[in-house]
Amino acid sequence: MNARQPGRPGEAAGRKPWIVGVSGASGTPYAAAVLRGLLAAGESVDLVVSRASRLTLLDETGIAFRDAHWREDLAAWLARGADGKPGTFTGTDVSDVRYWAAGDLAAGPSSGSYAAKGMLIVPASTACVAGVALGLSKDLLQRVASVMLKERRRLVVAVRETPLNGQTLRHLVALDEAGAVVLPASPAFYAGATHIQDLVDFVAGRVLDAAGVPHRLYRRWEGEVGGAARAALSGEPGEPGDRSGPRPGSGGPGPGSGSGSGGSEAREEA
Repeated sequence: MNARQPGRPGEAAGRKPWIVGVSGASGTPYAAAVLRGLLAAGESVDLVVSRASRLTLLDETGIAFRDAHWREDLAAWLARGADGKPGTFTGTDVSDVRYWAAGDLAAGPSSGSYAAKGMLIVPASTACVAGVALGLSKDLLQRVASVMLKERRRLVVAVRETPLNGQTLRHLVALDEAGAVVLPASPAFYAGATHIQDLVDFVAGRVLDAAGVPHRLYRRWEGEVGGAARAALSGEPGEPGDRSGPRPGSGGPGPGSGSGSGGSEAREEA
């Protein structure tokens, strides 16, 4: 099915989105947090979901992402917390999201003449990293990344894999040399995390930092030793100004019942 979305009536003529690519690596909560952050900041979003990432999304959230029902599936995905609980986040407006099927190589973002601020690949599998570094353009996600590089637009690659072999490291160096921002999905602990969502939001916040998009997803370091411990004790590790709905672990759905992701490692194809 062709999932290409024509311009909607009333859509701003000057629309210039961030393109979010979701590959098959484990880490779909990272993508959801980035998408929520972009939309909370008033940014337009174009979304590309690879075929492999649909399997990971199904495994990690139980959501089957369908071309014909992508908007309702996206809303359900963004409503889930990192612990897998539905309804953790509410009120996310997805009306300014445009979805492009991964197999649609004639999609708007496949051309350098398509207006876009840049691309965020989150999470990025090692296969995706290799495809972009080698310029394979085997699907729309890889093609759009190549377009970002040739047009000298911002490309953030949030690689999610461990350990990394020499070949992948060389691919990451090649991306860095080509102008991409290589951003490992490595959460830090100085922000006073008390819930898995805080760790996910830290990585998502760093992706948004690299894109220059304002957010309040985590408590920034200000040179105060011991701030993380005090933040954890106070129950305020981050600055949840961009979060909709109940904060995980404080009156809303709590941790401990997320669906597993044991099968994701074997599917890091693209």
